Amino acid sequence: MKPLQLALKYMEVFYSGGDMQALRPLLAEDFSFSGPFYTFESAEAYIDSLKADPPKEFEYEIIRSWEDDSSACLIYQFSKPGVSTPMAQMFQVKEGRISKILLVFDTGAFA
Repeated sequence: MKPLQLALKYMEVFYSGGDMQALRPLLAEDFSFSGPFYTFESAEAYIDSLKADPPKEFEYEIIRSWEDDSSACLIYQFSKPGVSTPMAQMFQVKEGRISKILLVFDTGAFA
């Protein structure tokens, strides 16, 4: 899959509220995640965290997306009860899988 296809598939699975293990085939062996609240250095640690505290009642609407040969970026409006804020996620892709995600947003919306 191309980087943008991978990023959109990731979003589909993440926001489905379903089985987070479905993310595993999308993530590289050396996957890492960095965001304002959490950092993970492996796909297993990331997925285990999502399984322990799954996303619930979250929605998103893509504002803008783009890709190049090895990355994709999504800017979207994140919403859950009581919170709505823009977020950006950069997806680095290596050998057809997501190797790194950088999530950026204003944490003040969650205070």
